[in-house]
Amino acid sequence: MEIKNFAQLIDQVKGFSDMKRMVIAAAGEEHTLEAALHARKEGICRPILVGDKAKIMEILEKLGEEVPEEDIYDEAEPQAAAEKAVALVREGKGDFLMKGYLDTKVILKAVVNKEHGLGKGGVMSHFTMFEVPNYHKIVVAVDGGMVTYPTLEQKKAIIENTVGVLHAYGYENPKVGVLACVEKVNPKMPETLDADELAKMNQNGEITGCIVEGPISYDCAMSKEIADFKGYESKIAGDVDVLIVPNIHAGNILGKVYTITCQAKMAGFIVGAKCPIVLTSRGSSAEEKYDSIVVSAAAAK
Repeated sequence: MEIKNFAQLIDQVKGFSDMKRMVIAAAGEEHTLEAALHARKEGICRPILVGDKAKIMEILEKLGEEVPEEDIYDEAEPQAAAEKAVALVREGKGDFLMKGYLDTKVILKAVVNKEHGLGKGGVMSHFTMFEVPNYHKIVVAVDGGMVTYPTLEQKKAIIENTVGVLHAYGYENPKVGVLACVEKVNPKMPETLDADELAKMNQNGEITGCIVEGPISYDCAMSKEIADFKGYESKIAGDVDVLIVPNIHAGNILGKVYTITCQAKMAGFIVGAKCPIVLTSRGSSAEEKYDSIVVSAAAAK
């Protein structure tokens, strides 16, 4: 199975027999609550709200919505809200976590806490899906939001994290392209060396459940015609599911080119923790937050 667009994934999540519980840290923000309540209306998740209760109630009244009293936890200070939200998930009172109106570093501090956090001892990475005009299906570009300068082993973990999510969505053998600016190994370009090694790990069974090719340039990954013209033999060219970027800067830039210049839709969350963590920008639209809730709820299944 492949996901063509977010609408397809939304329909898939609506079909779940049970609603996942989503705990929101610092929930007193209108777009966040609007997205969460939309997801509740669609039968996707049940929001558990942690934050400044007075502010939350004010926004709920403005939206003409209600949330049961037992699903609202009054924690006005951002760090306390983050810690309480993480604790609720650890206690089994939530299935996944969402960042509300607070700095990313605040919620991540609570998440990575060795004693009380949600870490599993491995690499956490940012899973980001894009619905890009003129491409025939969803493409995942990672990691543009979590791991800054990944080592070879971290890139391996990012691939495994990402492929695991796609398997949860129903993909059988996702096609993964490890990006560089050229298609050949160049000892002076460490990105190409890592890409080649990751492809070999896939071939020898160290990375499973997917097809990994690299180094591969962006144009070859996205266009079979260009790959053929360049003489690049590939099983994934023009049909790639996942793009592995060299570092956080490349991922961040690629994501912004997609969303700002190409008008792509985006959704994402952190994977590699004990549960999915919705981590959108504080300035994200209600639609982007909603789509991120959807993809996280699907992964929480």
